[in-house]
Amino acid sequence: MAENPRQHTAATRPADVPGWQPPEHEVEPAYQPVQINRADGSWAVGRINAWWRPAGAQAWCRVRAVGRGEAPAWMPFDPEHLLLLPATGI
Repeated sequence: MAENPRQHTAATRPADVPGWQPPEHEVEPAYQPVQINRADGSWAVGRINAWWRPAGAQAWCRVRAVGRGEAPAWMPFDPEHLLLLPATGI
């Protein structure tokens, strides 16, 4: 049986595979507002809508920028690029 090229483990380099996603049974749904620090230095409001925490490796999150029409993308969680915002209690 052939391996699904869009699903990999923490040992692989998922960011190098277009359309990559972690194994669905390991994904935790979420609703976490964030500010996204983009590569060009601009900021965008967005949401983390899922987490993947592979054993012994860095946490990954699926992020979508609000109002930009972009598809959600998986990325390693980096507090320098994703600022977690309060979801309740403001």
